[in-house]
Amino acid sequence: MLLYIIILFLLTFSCTMSTSYDISKPECPNQCGNVTVPYPFGIGKDSSCSLDDSFYVTCNTTFQPAQLFLGNGDLRIHDIADTDFRIFTRLSYSCYNKTGGLDVNSGWWFSLKQFTFSEKNKFTVVGCDDYALITGENNKKYSSGCIGLCSKPLEVPDGKCTGEGCCQTSIAKGLSYYSVSLGSYRNHTDVWPFNSCGYAFLAEEGSFQFRGINDSSNFTKFLERSESTLVAAIDWVILSGKRGSACGDNSNSYDVDGGGYRCSCKDGYEGNPYIGCQDINECDHLEKFPCNGTCFNTNGSYKCKCKDGYSGDGKNKDGCQRKSFPVLQFSLGFGFAFLVVMIGSCIIYYTTKKRKLLLKRQKLFEQNGGLLLQDKLKTNSGHASMKIFRVKDLEEATDNYAEKNIIGKGYNGTVYKGILVDKRIVAIKKSQRLDEEQREQFINEMIILTQINHHNVVQLLGCCLETDVPLLAYEFISNDTLYHHIQDKASDTERLSWNSRLRIAHESAGALSYLHTEARMPIIHRDVKSTNILLDDNYTAKIADFGASRFVPLGHSLVPTLVQGTFGYLDPEYFHTGVLTVKSDVYSFGVVLVELLTGEKPISTERSPEEDRTLAMYFEKAKKENRLFEIVDHDVVKEASKEQIIATCDLVYMCLNQVGVSRPSMREVTNELERIIRIAS
Repeated sequence: MLLYIIILFLLTFSCTMSTSYDISKPECPNQCGNVTVPYPFGIGKDSSCSLDDSFYVTCNTTFQPAQLFLGNGDLRIHDIADTDFRIFTRLSYSCYNKTGGLDVNSGWWFSLKQFTFSEKNKFTVVGCDDYALITGENNKKYSSGCIGLCSKPLEVPDGKCTGEGCCQTSIAKGLSYYSVSLGSYRNHTDVWPFNSCGYAFLAEEGSFQFRGINDSSNFTKFLERSESTLVAAIDWVILSGKRGSACGDNSNSYDVDGGGYRCSCKDGYEGNPYIGCQDINECDHLEKFPCNGTCFNTNGSYKCKCKDGYSGDGKNKDGCQRKSFPVLQFSLGFGFAFLVVMIGSCIIYYTTKKRKLLLKRQKLFEQNGGLLLQDKLKTNSGHASMKIFRVKDLEEATDNYAEKNIIGKGYNGTVYKGILVDKRIVAIKKSQRLDEEQREQFINEMIILTQINHHNVVQLLGCCLETDVPLLAYEFISNDTLYHHIQDKASDTERLSWNSRLRIAHESAGALSYLHTEARMPIIHRDVKSTNILLDDNYTAKIADFGASRFVPLGHSLVPTLVQGTFGYLDPEYFHTGVLTVKSDVYSFGVVLVELLTGEKPISTERSPEEDRTLAMYFEKAKKENRLFEIVDHDVVKEASKEQIIATCDLVYMCLNQVGVSRPSMREVTNELERIIRIAS
């Protein structure tokens, strides 16, 4: 009996050893508390347990259980995986008393060495009166922002962060550093009884569940819950040494987007590719590697030999068949029957496939709003000549949507450059996979563009609705955006002269005036900004991107709607009331005029103090302090007459009026720009 137990133990030990492998270097610890530490990471600096100093970690045993930190810093590690690791993130927060005074305030910044923050992370703002800016670097400066707003307590049973009280946005790829700046519009005085604090943080999507806002005393609870659950994902790669030098036996290296490489085990091997991969004994895992015969393990693979009296491929479920001598008549009969079945099957298969394809295209056409689009086009007397493209036409035009043909990306989709069979160059907009809200925006953009016929508005040429993702085809505008020509000072782009800037502003204003007063039904663009003003080869302005635009019903001047637009251009009156008017476009156009005058960005963390970060407030402050000529672009001051600059600044000041009815109409703006152009410089 004792001998049996010993043999059983040895067999179990042998099986365990055959499937186990090292995850760290010999004599190096691989566990810190609840966290496993695989090589190339290693515990302790100068201990030879890590690949280099950038991969060493510190195990602090003063905690129970012990806690793991990156390097000798205070970034606590939650876990380490093959391509990334997760750290416990930190929150920026601001808390206010009922009079608007700041009680508690904390801001954070993170900086990594050769690691970068993963695109799995989302930047999140939680609060009813809060906005936050995230700035960082990914080989160039990066900034983005998010706004959390609500006017009453919220209950969120599904835990989704959809914009009300909780705002989430994606981050740029390759960020190695970021900082967070949190602010409030009214210091929570309007919402203080149920929300006294605002929060901002970067965390992996899914690690945060929004539970609503209904208690002004939950500051400590929110922090305690968040500090124990919120993690940020960090991508890691090998940068040091020759490519592949860090890979162990039986492993390969592969390049990583953005630089560096990683290692992976070859087929038929498993383990830590940086230590060395071991052969998988497939014969011990027949549930994964089938063998209908006798199994023989080989390096990186296995063989399966059929038993005596059988032949075939033993790796297939029914691969080994008993050997027999076929009868000629049976073979001929079987062959003929097989031929008939095959021909019949092929006919049925291709007929069914063709029918399924037609049904699928019809289903996608309806799913993507084709019937709704047809009804709206009939109702609004749309262009019957608009071309309906086939899927194949647009795939060939863009080389199957090759990355090299991408000319722009935005909230509503990606834009590709394409060349049609008739040699026309077009811009093809491929929307994201649509939910119902995005589907309405897609149809809305198409309906609006079919109502417009203006020289300074991008022309819609056609669409394709028979794909999972609907497509729009526009005329191709070759000379990039107005924003690019004003702000991209590092490129070879020719600087716009003052006369060119005035002309572009006049053309853009004329197009917006046409939308407001001369279209079949008045149209509010709702997202006027310098990135939505394109320039052709002759630097003629073209207004683009009507995904957020709205018709104004005849007999009405106001359109109640959810607040949508771009931070920095957004009309403050529309922002606070949710009521959209044509004067909202006037405010946004005023910000574009300030860009043309100053060469400044609509939002910049480089301007201080904090209230000057939005360009509109920066301009209004300079106007009140009578120092406008200090902020106007030096080249503009040289080229333009003093009378032109003063007249343009006065026009901007009227456009940026906080009260919408006090702003001029776009027709009045157009006429004033025409008068300014005629002023001798």
